[in-house]
Amino acid sequence: MEKIRCQWAAGMFEDYVRYHDEEWAVPVHDDQKHFEFLVLEGAQAGLSWSTVLRKREAYREAFAGFDPSRVARFGERDIERLLQNPGIIRNRLKVRSAVSNARAFLNVQDAFGSFDSYIWAFVGGEPIVGGWKTMKEVPATSKESDALSKDLKKRGFTFVGSTIIYAHMQATGLVNDHTTDCFRYRV
Repeated sequence: MEKIRCQWAAGMFEDYVRYHDEEWAVPVHDDQKHFEFLVLEGAQAGLSWSTVLRKREAYREAFAGFDPSRVARFGERDIERLLQNPGIIRNRLKVRSAVSNARAFLNVQDAFGSFDSYIWAFVGGEPIVGGWKTMKEVPATSKESDALSKDLKKRGFTFVGSTIIYAHMQATGLVNDHTTDCFRYRV
């Protein structure tokens, strides 16, 4: 019997379905994984997630395995090298944002002990479960993503608008927006 999935994952390519089935809305408590999704969600701005997902391995290689301490040390020569890499989205603002966000990420780690401790505080330490019947009901932002976005911007992050941050919260399990008929939805 075919598994019922969220509508956005139906009929997509294998890695997309695997992402839905194994990663999306699974609570993340690893700082490097949080940084990975911040880079990828920022890269997605104005594009489809499928475009970014297809480039994920190239991003992993280009951005030092998503190690924020290594990316924070990238200089102009590294940025120019990245802008020549056809495996990633070669948008100068997005590439620069990933580097400057790595520096801001390290500052958050210093201030809070971990990025994970910082970000989970915005949802009270527990995932917010949407309970949506259809994808049309799923919001693009929330009061939590608004507050987190505002605080990240105050801390020097870029490409962290509320919509991007809500997508990050969904990806990293701070929010569970699997529809109620999806096999991944659990209360």
